[in-house]
This record gives sequence, structure tokens and C-alpha cells, in this order.
Amino acid sequence: MPMTFAVEHPFAQFVRILGKGKKGSRSLTREEARIAMGMILDKQAEPEQLGAFLMLLRMKEETPEELAGFVDAVRERFPIPTHLDVALDWSSYAGKKRHLPWYLLAALLLAEQGVSVFMHGARGHTAGRIYTEDALQVMGVPVAREWSQVEQQLAASNFSFMSIDNLCPPLGEIIQLRSVLGLRSPVHTLCRLLNPLSAPATVDGVFHPPYAPMHQQTALLLGTKNSATVRGDGGEAEVKPDSDTELHWIIDRQLSVSNWPRLYSQRLVKSDELSLEDLRELWAGRLEHPYGEGAVIATLAVVLRLLPGNAALNESELTTQARERWAARNRQRF
Repeated sequence: MPMTFAVEHPFAQFVRILGKGKKGSRSLTREEARIAMGMILDKQAEPEQLGAFLMLLRMKEETPEELAGFVDAVRERFPIPTHLDVALDWSSYAGKKRHLPWYLLAALLLAEQGVSVFMHGARGHTAGRIYTEDALQVMGVPVAREWSQVEQQLAASNFSFMSIDNLCPPLGEIIQLRSVLGLRSPVHTLCRLLNPLSAPATVDGVFHPPYAPMHQQTALLLGTKNSATVRGDGGEAEVKPDSDTELHWIIDRQLSVSNWPRLYSQRLVKSDELSLEDLRELWAGRLEHPYGEGAVIATLAVVLRLLPGNAALNESELTTQARERWAARNRQRF
């Protein structure tokens, strides 16, 4: 009988590039990454290939060129409107465990005071965490399911949130593989860097220190003018008020790193129980919560540096501006 040969699956080349041993493997180029992620989004990779691909990337750690290629593939395939302009892209994918998502109050305050904010994120991938969507529900802020709703919400309130499940459903499905794979995959990083509306300023958070320069360099490759990557509480873009915070900046397309000084000299006691109602209570001024208020002010101060006219201000000046903005909020809003 004549010999038969199996035809190699087109996606196998990308698994081989990443997994050919210590000496034979290498990272993907940006173009290879774009093609590979395109095949994943188009459902042209087998489940076994997807799992191997994601975990090989996780083991070696993805490069900025790979992440930029992944973003290219997403932007090519999903109907992201080009006519929507926002000042700030805020990614929120980690969820909070030790503290409430106080960063949300900073984002809502900016929107109230005229800064258009588009926030995107995921929920439910890790047990025991509080996600942005949960907090928005308590605050009475609707989430967008489609881009027409994003447009309406931005016009009405300068703020809109969309889940990755609606923004790019295949990525939402992959994020939920965390409980199957046992680890977060590079898709978590990819989603943080999407900046789908091409905002001139972005803010995102990391938990593990090596990821911060990766985020910074990818944002630069993608053409972001101003960004802050925060080694924040729980991996969200939230500055801890009782410890110094490492920040990786892009300011006018120039990279830098700094430590943001703590607001409080001593560590504050963590709350025994977390209640999302405390977000509304703090906003309304009915609750004294030093950690929460400090997190809002410190996070706001960092983000203010990304906005036009603020790049040259120092930490003290930005913190003073943040305190003034917080004091001027409409306490009856929520």
C-alpha cells in the first residue's frame, strides 16, 4: 500500500515557533502574531492548539511585538467605530479582592467634570473577586451592549463601559478558560491594551512587576501618546494610598518610570467586609473611609497627568488638583 502523510494544520507552525525547545524556539514577529491571533478569532485553530499556544506564550512571557500583532488582528475583525472620540481609555480586567474598586469613582468623577472615559473589562473569570460591572450596577450606571449605546452614553454622561464579551466575544470566551487552564493567559494582557477607540490617553493596571514595561512598550508600538501602567491594588489601575506605587509612563510618546509617593505614612487597616454600597456612600459624603478616599485621590492624581496641560505638573500639584476636583463632585449624583 502507498504511504500516506498527514497534512499539517496551518496553525501548527505558530505552536512550533514557540515550542521548539530552548535553542530552537523564538518569539513571533508582529506579523506572525497578527496572523496567529486572526486564525484564533476566526475559529481556525483547534482547541488543543489554542491551549498549547496560550500556555507557551505564558511560559516565555509575550513580547510587545507579539501583543501589538494581536491587537492588530482584533482591530481588523471587529466593528469598532471610528467616529467616536474619547479622551481616556481605562481597562479593568483583574477584579478586586482585598479592597473595593475605588478607581471607579475616579473615572466617574473625571466624566462628570468633562473628560470622556471609555472603560472596558471582564468579569467572573476568577472566583471571589469584585468586578467593575458589579460596581456599576450598584452605582446605577448602565453598561453598553453595543456601540450605539456607547455613543449615547458618552454623549449623555461622558462615560461608558463595555464588557469584552460584547466588544470582542472570542476574547471573552478565552478569558473564561482561566479556570480550565489554571492560569491567566496572554489574552488578559491583550485586552488591557486594546484601546479600541484610539484614545490619546490610556490607563491600565498590572499585578506582576515584569508586565508593566511590557504594557508600556506595547502601547508605544500601538501609537499611544500618553499612558500610565499602574502596579495597582489587585492588578487594577488603582493607586494604593498607603504605599508607594510604581508607574510606567508614556508622556508625549516618551517612556519613563517613577514611584508615586504614598498619601499616608502608615498602612491602613483593611475592612473585614466589602460592601459595594460603600462606593455610593463615600461619593455622597455619608461615609468616612480614609483608604477609599485616598485611593480615589491618588488614582485621580495619576490619571490627571495624562490629560492636556498637566504633563509638567509634579505629584504635589496633581494631588492638590485631585483633592479639589473630588471636593467639587456632585454628591447627589448617585
